[in-house]
Amino acid sequence: MSHQSAAGAPAAATTDPPAAGQETNAQSATSTQGFWDRFLDWNQKLSVVKNLTFITIATGFLGGYFQYLSAYDAKVSALAEADMKAATETFVAISNAYAEAQMLQELIFYNFAAAIETNVDPGDKALTTKAGAENFTPYTKARMALRQNSSIYAHKAEIYIDWASDLGRDPDAARVLDQDPLNEALLGAYDFDCDAEANMPRLGITGTASADEADPCRADAPPPRPAQRVNLCARRGTGQRPVTIDWQSAKHHLLTLHFCFEQSHRQIAAARVWASSNVVGEERVKAFRDNEARYRVALDKQVIRLNAFMSLTMARLERIRGKYRPSGFVCHLPLVRDAVALVSQECTPVR
Repeated sequence: MSHQSAAGAPAAATTDPPAAGQETNAQSATSTQGFWDRFLDWNQKLSVVKNLTFITIATGFLGGYFQYLSAYDAKVSALAEADMKAATETFVAISNAYAEAQMLQELIFYNFAAAIETNVDPGDKALTTKAGAENFTPYTKARMALRQNSSIYAHKAEIYIDWASDLGRDPDAARVLDQDPLNEALLGAYDFDCDAEANMPRLGITGTASADEADPCRADAPPPRPAQRVNLCARRGTGQRPVTIDWQSAKHHLLTLHFCFEQSHRQIAAARVWASSNVVGEERVKAFRDNEARYRVALDKQVIRLNAFMSLTMARLERIRGKYRPSGFVCHLPLVRDAVALVSQECTPVR
């Protein structure tokens, strides 16, 4: 029975289990494939994050750097425009004021000299006398304005011309406030000689102020020679240290220019009396004739002084323009610009 039932019963469907080796290989392949896929996935994510971070940093750095350059260039352009405008306006205002006053001073002098000539035609004398009278009021007005503003003009020239054109000047540097003591009062105390050739402006290097800079005012010192710097020694009193006149300073030009203008004003006193429609005594007329040639030379030297100031100022304007000249490509490269700034102001004219 048992044998028959076993034979007659249908056989059950069965699946043979995989061999041990095959199961291990399948699991290994699945495991390996899953690890590789996960590695590639994480690598891709990390690579994207890494690239985005680098690009962001690089873009942010370069963007910020060029924004800084743009802002710096705008600042330089604004300062250049302001400096050039201030220097030009100062130059024009001062030059016009002195040119007008000196012209009227010369007209009064020459008209009076022509009016007192011997055997002068009555018509010519009347004409020059009328011209002299017409020039007296504007001359007095121009001279008073110049006297009022001469010190202001000198300091404006120092600020807007001398300092603005000084390429090595650091506004934040510590300095002695009275390091430049020169003023018109000192010129008078030291008896500045406007007629001396050694005291005329020199814009080029033509010599030294003294053979012995340690004591240029000693008794046996040689006479001063024309130079860019003049050591002015006091003629009255002893023990006073010399005062230096620097012809590379617009301020010093104006101080001496006005000092000598006032000297000429005093010299032509007789001509001014005549221009005011008053009578000039014979003694004053004779004294004027005796010194007419010297007065004429003094007036001519005033023209030279004004021209020297104008020439120096125009050169300073060119220096200001060069100070703010646009920088080249190298000055816009990162790190290179900062390296150049350590040894030169070519790339960074403004701190």
